[in-house]
Amino acid sequence: MKKQVIRSPLAPDPIGPYSQAVATEGKRLVFLSGQIALGPDGRLIGEDAASQARVAMENIRAVLASAGMDFDNVVKTTIFLVDLDDYKAVNEVYGRYFAERPPARSAVEVSRLPAGALVEIEVVAAS
Repeated sequence: MKKQVIRSPLAPDPIGPYSQAVATEGKRLVFLSGQIALGPDGRLIGEDAASQARVAMENIRAVLASAGMDFDNVVKTTIFLVDLDDYKAVNEVYGRYFAERPPARSAVEVSRLPAGALVEIEVVAAS
């Protein structure tokens, strides 16, 4: 299996040993690393989970675009929340990006996220 590393200059550089996304050959699958609310300068943006979810989703949009895809290509997502009480607010933001034919999804509460983020979202896309 060959893999292609995808990088968008419009999304923040990885802050660890991972790629923004990886695509495979054949039925093209792209696995995006979890995105948090980092701006291009690497600083956390947003005071609450909803505002951070918006930034994370825009980072996802940028990485998908670099892979020649968009939200219609997303088949699976996972949302990580520091506080599951933020689920409803994050869900409202998330739902704006997947108004029709939403992907499969999991949402889990975690004790901490990188850079003090409140939410992290990862996606798998296919074309």
